[in-house]
Amino acid sequence: MNSIWQDYLREQGAEIQDGIVRYFGAGQGELAAAQDGMVLCYLSQLGVLKVSGEDAETFLQNLLSSDVREVTPWHAQFSSLNSPKGRMLASFLIWRKGVLDDADKAFFLQLPLSLCADIQQRLSKYILRSKVKIEDVSDQQISFGWAGEGSEEQLREYLGSVPVEPWGAEEVGNRVSEHNDTGVIRLGEQRFQINTTIEHAPALWQKLIVAGRPVGSPCWDWLTIHDGIPVILPATQEQFVPQMANMELIGAVNFKKGCYPGQEIVARMQYLGKLKRRMYLAHIESDAPPQPGDELYSADMEGQASGMVVNASSAPDGGYDMLAVVQISSHKDQTVHWKSLQGAALRFMRLPYPIY
Repeated sequence: MNSIWQDYLREQGAEIQDGIVRYFGAGQGELAAAQDGMVLCYLSQLGVLKVSGEDAETFLQNLLSSDVREVTPWHAQFSSLNSPKGRMLASFLIWRKGVLDDADKAFFLQLPLSLCADIQQRLSKYILRSKVKIEDVSDQQISFGWAGEGSEEQLREYLGSVPVEPWGAEEVGNRVSEHNDTGVIRLGEQRFQINTTIEHAPALWQKLIVAGRPVGSPCWDWLTIHDGIPVILPATQEQFVPQMANMELIGAVNFKKGCYPGQEIVARMQYLGKLKRRMYLAHIESDAPPQPGDELYSADMEGQASGMVVNASSAPDGGYDMLAVVQISSHKDQTVHWKSLQGAALRFMRLPYPIY
């Protein structure tokens, strides 16, 4: 985290551990605010890779699961980088700045901070003679999460306008500064991401906290879980084919584009295979927190794991909410347990999108 920005947040009451904002005074109270009120979160758990250059679009198109040509200054996108075996190495939110004919063609790939160095290295191996530059700009690119009932109206009041369509993006620099370096992405009905620079972040933060309560990163993680958006972490790399984590349901896989690493496996599962596992939203009552990569069990699997935790977060009313990839038959007919058949039972909840 940028040291100047870190000092500023501490002055605002942030408790920071290992470069991540954990809370602003009261963790469980912040979760309640995220559930029922309007919240503002600095997304310190996420980093950003900037991929720029004349060949940036073609470079990413040949590597990622989505159709990167559809990413414009007005439309963001989820995507994934996969292994040759079709297993996800990382999941991204991707956006662009500037105008379409900009020769720089800069793309911004947001992913967990803990994966930035690894993914930057993996992507760099493919550059070869391409006119592409990959930079970790996590210390310069500041992203806020903004969510809650009335958040759209408040954001429109502060910034002038907000994108209307899902994953819509809009530059609002003229209302924040004289430069077009601030933008908004719509992530849900009442959930937005605001991207800006370290120069303009403090002034924007002061505007937003008039209406929104500042909260730590776990609150945003909980909201992301309830939106059914998987975030691949070091513990879950190479565990899931994209469809297992519902990536095609959130527009992160395009089955008509050309080749990319793992494309044959992903396409075969879509058209020839039978998907046996899907990602579900669930809750457990437990004193200990579940972790990404924890295995799940059900009686029908005869000692083999029937699933795995993708992401987990404390829930406002106690216990933990999680996204979990689970055997479809086990989800339908069995009780699924955390870590062992004697572990806490998962109570499944409805995702905000249909599962086919």
